[in-house]
Amino acid sequence: MGQDCVVAQTVTAGRGPVRRAGRALASGVGRSAGAVRRRVRRTTHAGGAGESGLAKLIELHAVNSAGDMMITIALASTVFFSVPTGEARGRVALYLLVTMAPFALLAPVIGPLLDRMQHGRRAAMAMAMTARAVLAWTMAGVISTAGLGLYPAALGVLVASKAYGVVRSAAVPRLLPPRTTLVKANSRVTLAGLLATAIAAPVGAGLHAIGPQWPLYGAFVVFMSGALLAISLPHKVDSARGESKARLSADEETPAGPTGVPGRKPGLLGVGSSVLHALQGNCGLRSLSGFLTMFLAFMLREHPLGGLTPAQSLGLVAVAAGGGNALGTALGAWLKARGPEIIITGVLICSLTAATFAAGWYSLVAVAALAAVAGISQALAKLSLDALIQRDVPEAVRTSAFARSETALQLSWVVGGGLGIVLPLIGSLGMAVAAGLVLLAFSVSVRGLLGAARRGSTARTRVA
Repeated sequence: MGQDCVVAQTVTAGRGPVRRAGRALASGVGRSAGAVRRRVRRTTHAGGAGESGLAKLIELHAVNSAGDMMITIALASTVFFSVPTGEARGRVALYLLVTMAPFALLAPVIGPLLDRMQHGRRAAMAMAMTARAVLAWTMAGVISTAGLGLYPAALGVLVASKAYGVVRSAAVPRLLPPRTTLVKANSRVTLAGLLATAIAAPVGAGLHAIGPQWPLYGAFVVFMSGALLAISLPHKVDSARGESKARLSADEETPAGPTGVPGRKPGLLGVGSSVLHALQGNCGLRSLSGFLTMFLAFMLREHPLGGLTPAQSLGLVAVAAGGGNALGTALGAWLKARGPEIIITGVLICSLTAATFAAGWYSLVAVAALAAVAGISQALAKLSLDALIQRDVPEAVRTSAFARSETALQLSWVVGGGLGIVLPLIGSLGMAVAAGLVLLAFSVSVRGLLGAARRGSTARTRVA
């Protein structure tokens, strides 16, 4: 706003036609900026999101995604793009060893730890933002040399990012507007994050052109803004009234109470097997995403496809994956009433078909199609999992269930990404492994999903 005033004063300092033209230009820029702000506000506040507080969470997630993108640009340019392929593979392997391996050990602990912060979710998100801001500033001092000091800071950023994701998922049910389903709310949050990522990418690239540390300075500013925004969320985000912890197991009998009758502590198996099978399917698709990200990053750099340069091949596949993710998120709200078990089954079949096709006919078109299908499938499957948790998990454990499922999904991405790093750079072999990951998820989840869908359909028919 201050910059607009400076520009207006500079341009309108002349006389006669110049002053009038300057005033007209300044007025037009001001109206355009105001229109954009009003459009963004109407979008985030639509459907009662402004009154419920969901709009602030949507904006917070957009800020989070923008900061993550700037850190990704800084790390990718240093660890991956600035050195020859062979050395880059070694650097990324070291990055996975130093950051992902400890995270794999920490990930199962994140959910239970955050369960203890049910009354401090705003503070937890603010702390995650502040931690990443401090770590981004720290990494800015060592990013140019890519020394070992970079990796512990990167691990801290990773853990803080996943902790934020867990708490954010747990906070959404507390901010649902009236007559808004959880799947639609999560779709809006995710779309805001994708849009912010698309905007932050060129900004981060421009900052990197100034110096490798500048995207990290930009991330520092973004995350500090996010910390302030997290604190400003409604107080009901911290409410844990009526909640208890969920476990990835069957119900557990608790000691007898004053009446002499034992109680029961609900677990995810005890509240509907469809949730567990949906989580298994989602884990397979999330591991596919991690595998494709790591494997194709090296494969296309070393062996570009379609006569394109390595940068063009990577860019095309990245655009296909991002576009698929956005399309899947947009379709999620429309498909929310079509049966989440059927949707997850359908996207698993589509992903398996695309991966099998890419393994048999390895080409740029097949790889780009697989990336797009994987993006659509991951988005739709995650939204369907959210819908199943909303439908089948009692409110007493719903928030905790989101935390546990998010942790499992993040860990699955780590497993898939690690596999993509160690695999030889043979295109058809990589696509066959990708198909195997989806096939494994299909085999362990689809039978249970279809059975749950049939039982649910029968129950609804009887009720009708």
